[in-house]
Amino acid sequence: MRIGMALNYSGGFKETVAELADYEKAGLDIVFVAEAYSFDAVSQMGYIAARTERLEIASGILPIYSRTPTLLAMTAAGLDYVSDGRFTLGLGASGPQVIEGFHGVPYTAPLGRTREVIEICRQVWRRERLVHEGKHYTLPLPPDQGTGLGKALKLINHPVRPRIPIVIAAIGPKNVELAAELAEGWEPIFYVPEKAAAVWGPSLAAGKAGRDPELGELDVIAQASLAIGDDVAGLLEFGRPMAALYIGGMGAKGRNFYNDLARRYGYEEEAERIQDLYLEGKKDEAAALVPGELLESMSLIGSEGFVRDRVQAMKESGVTTLNVAPFGRTHEDRVRLIEKIKDIVG
Repeated sequence: MRIGMALNYSGGFKETVAELADYEKAGLDIVFVAEAYSFDAVSQMGYIAARTERLEIASGILPIYSRTPTLLAMTAAGLDYVSDGRFTLGLGASGPQVIEGFHGVPYTAPLGRTREVIEICRQVWRRERLVHEGKHYTLPLPPDQGTGLGKALKLINHPVRPRIPIVIAAIGPKNVELAAELAEGWEPIFYVPEKAAAVWGPSLAAGKAGRDPELGELDVIAQASLAIGDDVAGLLEFGRPMAALYIGGMGAKGRNFYNDLARRYGYEEEAERIQDLYLEGKKDEAAALVPGELLESMSLIGSEGFVRDRVQAMKESGVTTLNVAPFGRTHEDRVRLIEKIKDIVG
């Protein structure tokens, strides 16, 4: 099991990256860099590549709508080059609020587009002349849609690897099936190991049935807050606002993937009430209704024995990369947590 961490640079990006060297020495295996509607992730990942030596670097995630498939492939190849083969391309559909609101692009056909993006990326990395005739992307552009001068080109540079790992962030049944079929890795959110098989098992099985053996075993990347001690239970409360934001505010009624997941976990009434309150602007009241059981079951916050039990549950459910958010008063405390969880999973 690998240990990963999402980059949190609330204290300053460059300061956080300077600290990554300590996490790297402590055993951190991979760092994920988000891109929502903040600074772009690509420039930051290039900076991280220059400041680290062993640490793997992943986009967590690049939306499929805001760049052409070919640019995604070029970007991944470039990041893999500057990191000496340490890059993982994390992809996802994001959501209509960001894609249509911030990028002004229609949020259409996420499944079909994701499939074609992956096909095009791998074709680019193999340095084939790029010819793709899909429902959503056609390369070169047909003459009747442009000047007619488009040519089938291949990547000038020779990539470090002909197949860069792809991780798909997905929680919906069809999206998860697609990830299990086509990607090297799958990253869900709000992962509860005891309920993973019931919620996602059929989708994973359907996807793996069509999986190319050359892709290897699916890397399952689960996220969890981390704090170890006999007096850390109160830290669970810090997860309430974020859970309420996703369950209540990330989408409209009937179009919130995270709300749907909470319902599938068995929290139908709570999910509905959280969403109602959040959309009314009552964020604190919504956060107060996030079930404590949910916060605890998807965390690694508790005594060492509790954390060991939760890690074992993660392993038994199929998790292969544990993406932790260490809680500590100081940087040194957080480094020690990475050392401890590395020892526990080992």
